[in-house]
Amino acid sequence: MTVETNDIKWVVACATGDIDEEDVMRFDHAGASYAVYRIDQGFFASDGWCTHERAHLADGFVVDGEIECPLHQGRFDILTGKPMSPPVCVHLKTYPVRVENGEVLLGVTSRDEA
Repeated sequence: MTVETNDIKWVVACATGDIDEEDVMRFDHAGASYAVYRIDQGFFASDGWCTHERAHLADGFVVDGEIECPLHQGRFDILTGKPMSPPVCVHLKTYPVRVENGEVLLGVTSRDEA
């Protein structure tokens, strides 16, 4: 299901119960791949691919509000996408998320889907 508001399209990524606390899951939509997280502060989303090398972050580990890449163990802050440890040095793009009726919605724009 997709709901549009302004220039953001809200796409259902999963149900809230699909992600355990302190975990991540992969979500693919319109040719793009995302990582959807559940941490103490709530649900969050980012690009799915590490900015260092081509490893999907959904195969990584969530530790203290950070996602650790499965390939070289670089870490990103889940809330901001900021690189937290080498070898990652390029920010990870993050996306707005909201929860409605037990579903996690990811906010994308037409630029994100291009």
